Amino acid sequence: MAEKRAKRRGFWGWFMISVLLAVIVLAIVGQIMVHRAGPILKGRVIETLSTRFRSRVEMDEFHVSLLRGLEVSGEGLRIFAPDEVVAAGATLPVIGIEHFEFHSGLMGLFVKPMHVGTVHVTGLAVNIPPKEMRAKEAASAPRKGKMKIVVDEIVCDDSRLIIGTEKPGKDPKDFELRHIVMREIGPDAPWQYDATLVNAIPKGNIHATGTFGPWVTESPGDSSVTGKYTFDNADLNTIKGIGGMLSSVGEFTGQLDRIAVNGTTETPNFSLDTANHGMPLHTKFAAVVDGTSGDTYLNQVEARLGGTNFMTKGTVISEKGKGHRIELDVDVPHGRIQDFLQLAIKTEPVIMNGSLQMKAKIHIRPGPERVAEKLGLKGDFTVQEIHFSNPAVQDKVDMLSERAQGNPKAAKPGAEDVRSRLAGTFTMDGGKLNFSKLGYVLPGGNIDMEGVYSLDGAQFDFHGKVRMEAKISQMVASRWKSLLLKPVDPFFRKDGSTEIPVKISGTKSEPKFGLDLGHKDKDETKGKSD
Repeated sequence: MAEKRAKRRGFWGWFMISVLLAVIVLAIVGQIMVHRAGPILKGRVIETLSTRFRSRVEMDEFHVSLLRGLEVSGEGLRIFAPDEVVAAGATLPVIGIEHFEFHSGLMGLFVKPMHVGTVHVTGLAVNIPPKEMRAKEAASAPRKGKMKIVVDEIVCDDSRLIIGTEKPGKDPKDFELRHIVMREIGPDAPWQYDATLVNAIPKGNIHATGTFGPWVTESPGDSSVTGKYTFDNADLNTIKGIGGMLSSVGEFTGQLDRIAVNGTTETPNFSLDTANHGMPLHTKFAAVVDGTSGDTYLNQVEARLGGTNFMTKGTVISEKGKGHRIELDVDVPHGRIQDFLQLAIKTEPVIMNGSLQMKAKIHIRPGPERVAEKLGLKGDFTVQEIHFSNPAVQDKVDMLSERAQGNPKAAKPGAEDVRSRLAGTFTMDGGKLNFSKLGYVLPGGNIDMEGVYSLDGAQFDFHGKVRMEAKISQMVASRWKSLLLKPVDPFFRKDGSTEIPVKISGTKSEPKFGLDLGHKDKDETKGKSD
């Protein structure tokens, strides 16, 4: 019995020694494999990338582990442009990667091409050289080598796309890409992508899906890109002077250098800080984005503000170190004046309602100031069927119309409402509307004026002339006053109508109407000197 136990102990002792020796041998073999696998796999990665991009590839660090299959990681990977593009001045890596890692089975060491499911990348930077530096000759001859690694999917976090430019007064375009997944990755076919981009102004995330490529090695900016996007809850308050939350959907196609975009936007509470009245704004647009300059060309925008439809087109031009300059042509064929007044002016309720026709040019210069301080306007407008929202103001207009028609007895509060017409030429700068030509027509007369109105409603200063059908003596209800005024009629009669100089001043919703005899004297003096 003791002899059997001794034999068993001897067996198990030799077994444990054999296992220990096997572990030691496997560890040695593993170390040898890791030692040899590192250079082999590093060579495969560099050769695959160099062959694919026909350019020089560098890598700072490369690590291999066999603890859980074949685990590979690396740091400081740089892929440069083709030699002729580098010679033209594009010395930065076209693709730079801070860190990458992937996993494969051990058999991957012995199979060519090696198959990799997913590569995880952090700190990807894609630098598109300026167009002037890109190869203009035929495509470079392919570098010697083979594609020794095939990848199904690449997942990138914290990436950037920088499109260089040599155009004077332009900054490189820098896009922050929070998360990208690229699938169906091959050398000669478009890649499928799913990406989240960070938009700086207005602040928000853009989610896009579509295809990218094939990659044009000699001129990466010519690489094709297509897709659909959603842009939700973009905070317009990040633009000083504008408020609201914007959402947009659309699709795009083209090349990295030049992308055509079609889409819609919805802003249910769009506002300007001159009034802070939120209004619904909807747009449908077609635009072209030039990636080399950062300029956007708005070919056609159909918009609706409140109850007004209008059209616009123009450009958004990038200026180096300053921001963007916006130039727009606006056409309002049939709108409502109250929609624009509510958006821009603090006075509440808005001073008037009416039908608006307008053509204007909008200029917004770059800079850190509020939009109202940078905004410039120039145009012509007509407002018909005007009705003033302030009953006191409308009463004054109604009474003026009755007197102008020679019905002074009807000129009293509560007189029948009249509809009037306003047309003019205007400019706006520094938050003030300046009218160089303003014509106001109502039954019985018309008013030609010029003046200024501030968007905050604090300044209301107009001067002009009222021309009326009735004579001065016909504008008063009292018979005796009428007789007393008859001698005065000739002094104000001109070309078959009565002409009276007037002024409108005051603040906000309480404008004041009055005679401007001093202005009449100035006109007469000027006429004599002329």
